[in-house]
Amino acid sequence: MANHKSGFVTVVGRPNVGKSTLINHLLGEKIAITSPKPQTTRNNMRAIITEKDYQIIFIDTPGIHKPKNKLGDFMVQAATSTFSEVDVVMYLYDVTNKEIPQSDLKIIEEIKATRNSKTKVFLVITKMDLVAKEQALEIIAKMSELMEFDEIIPISAVKKDGTDIILKTLVDALPEGPAYFSEDILTDTNVREITREIIREKILLFTNDEVPHGVGIEIVSFKEAKFTGKACTIEANIYCEKSTHKTILIGKQGAMLKKIGTAARHDIEKLIGGKVNLQLWIKVKPDWRNSPSMLKELGFKND
Repeated sequence: MANHKSGFVTVVGRPNVGKSTLINHLLGEKIAITSPKPQTTRNNMRAIITEKDYQIIFIDTPGIHKPKNKLGDFMVQAATSTFSEVDVVMYLYDVTNKEIPQSDLKIIEEIKATRNSKTKVFLVITKMDLVAKEQALEIIAKMSELMEFDEIIPISAVKKDGTDIILKTLVDALPEGPAYFSEDILTDTNVREITREIIREKILLFTNDEVPHGVGIEIVSFKEAKFTGKACTIEANIYCEKSTHKTILIGKQGAMLKKIGTAARHDIEKLIGGKVNLQLWIKVKPDWRNSPSMLKELGFKND
């Protein structure tokens, strides 16, 4: 198609910088799970915006952090492996950090070392609604000394301020090319994987800081009920590392597990457009985040 633009944009940054929130806002739909807790995203996930004249494929990546286990290693590799494969690296920085954290310095060095020579790098300054303009200008000046960015865009995803500029700037930067996905596809992530992430999101939402990062979700069975009028039946295992975590996840007389299941079922029903019978079980697997076989079984495997 003449003058049609398309391309891939990886969204990177430290944990809890607002990557998934921004992608959901740009897409106009909730595709990526969000949480106020860090390290919410564990796998790369594509979100697709299609308009008449362009298609943008966003890659939502795990937050880049210092790994403490094999799962952490997987998450960091998943994020950094995209730098040389995309048209634009969109690097998000939390402007509430007055001094640039060491982890952000490492992200910048990683981008500089691994980016393709044709890859453009946008610096997106997030959470602008939380700081004075003077502080933001100081941060931008410091960041510009570390790397020459192709674009610097200040935004507040919560207040939807500046996000329209991101789309326009991305479209201008992308090369001419075909649509890689049909116009009705918002993500190439399958329903089973999204279901798994929805369940984990509710655990992040309802439990304390210690529990959710030691949790992994396995979809054991996903039985669709097309054209029958019956509910889709989904069975899932929630793996945790300690028996104390299992107690917390179950809750008094099963109240917490019921709360997690009800909230997850509601979102899954919206996702598939039908009734869902969701059955959850809690299983203890000590140190599963360091087990290659468990990581592979739960879908964490780098190519």
